[in-house]
Amino acid sequence: MMGHVSRSIRLQLILTFCVCLIASSLLYAFTYQAFGEMRSQAVIDYKYGIDQIDGEARSLVRELDTRSFDQEADTSEVIPTPASRQADFENHVKRIARDQKYKVLITDLEGKVIFRSSNAAETNVDIHNIISNAMNARTDHDYNRKEFSSFYPVNYNSQKSYLIVSAIPEPHITYRKGESPMSFFSAVVLFIFLFYFLTQRKMRYVEELAGGLRIIATGNLDYRVIERSDDELGSLARDMNLMVEDLQRRIEEERRNERLKNELITNVSHDLRTPLTLIMGYLRLLQDKGYETQEQAAGYVSIAYNKSEKLKLLIDDLFEYTKLSNRDVPLYKEGVPINEVLDQLLEEFVTMAEEQQLTIVRNIPKEKLLVRIDVDKMIRVFENLLTNALKYSLKPGAITVNVSRDHRYVTIRVSNRSDMLTDEELQQLFERFYRVDASRSSATGGSGLGLAIAKSIVDSHEGTIWAEQDSGQLHFYVKLKLAASGI
Repeated sequence: MMGHVSRSIRLQLILTFCVCLIASSLLYAFTYQAFGEMRSQAVIDYKYGIDQIDGEARSLVRELDTRSFDQEADTSEVIPTPASRQADFENHVKRIARDQKYKVLITDLEGKVIFRSSNAAETNVDIHNIISNAMNARTDHDYNRKEFSSFYPVNYNSQKSYLIVSAIPEPHITYRKGESPMSFFSAVVLFIFLFYFLTQRKMRYVEELAGGLRIIATGNLDYRVIERSDDELGSLARDMNLMVEDLQRRIEEERRNERLKNELITNVSHDLRTPLTLIMGYLRLLQDKGYETQEQAAGYVSIAYNKSEKLKLLIDDLFEYTKLSNRDVPLYKEGVPINEVLDQLLEEFVTMAEEQQLTIVRNIPKEKLLVRIDVDKMIRVFENLLTNALKYSLKPGAITVNVSRDHRYVTIRVSNRSDMLTDEELQQLFERFYRVDASRSSATGGSGLGLAIAKSIVDSHEGTIWAEQDSGQLHFYVKLKLAASGI
């Protein structure tokens, strides 16, 4: 139960309200008693006298009630006769009339007196007034000294009748407690004080959270509010911290993207300017007839053309990466055996590898591992990985391509010996426009988009691509989900 209370500020407020209410009620009861005793007043009370008259009337009723006499006769050894019961009743009437000055009347249903005590002179009474007098006297707290009549229906001489016993009740001195507004006032003050005291800690926490928001609003994203409870306020503090962390991460990501964009502009400007300058230079030579032979002119044209090809490749990479990043490129997926696709692709790289003193080692199972991919896009991924391995492998050496199946997935690993990278460099390999070769050499460095394009393509296939290194080996992994028929 306490666990639920600690996690709900609503339950805490309800419990606090109940505690304050109980405490204030106890204080009200105590002060009411204390102030009542202090302000008590002596008053004349006739209730005890009224009860005496009523008690005598009930005793007379019991004597007149035939059923009562019959019930008593069941356990008595001497059965009283009607005459003896009548005599006992009359003797009881004479005694109370003489000793206590009670007036006893028995009337018929119309109010005609058919029996009266010696101190009574009435021959006819108003039944309605008698009943009204008896009822009012029992409910009137300020009853003055006046005659009281107790009224009961009875059987007298086998006749339905009314028994009326009248007398002036004896007064008794009693003390009535007084009333004071201090009782209610003190209870209200205690309730307010307790509620304020018990909720003060929560309110300070609310103010602390509000102050934390103001600090964060000034731009201090390193500030964190303290999580002091498990209830909704604690949850709010956690959400605020998560919000600030996410906002901080987004801002850092935006700054990083801005830095990468600036690097892109710098890199692309350099990579475009270098071949463009050469193209313009050779074209100017051709335009100005700055060549001696036609063979020399043809050489200038060939160089300009090659540089134009490089410009086109760079622009194509930029265009493709932009489309892939914005998910503007449709994928035409089909079920193909990934091991056969890799076998065909590796054949195309054998000659290029041998020219650079590299050997391609294949560890590809014969089992057909079907995947649903856009073949052209996925071939681009492996071309980028293999091209990257050719450029940065230590020569002589080997490039190893390994394919393995893990239940519902297939993992392709491309490995080569290379210079060791730092952890930061390893993490940034798939970032757009990043190149380990800081000099951006045209001979060894491309646009810096190859691995970023590969990552975008794998992500669009709901796959995973990452890099690891150990013992001088750099490993690139591509993990794809097998098609249903390949499971």
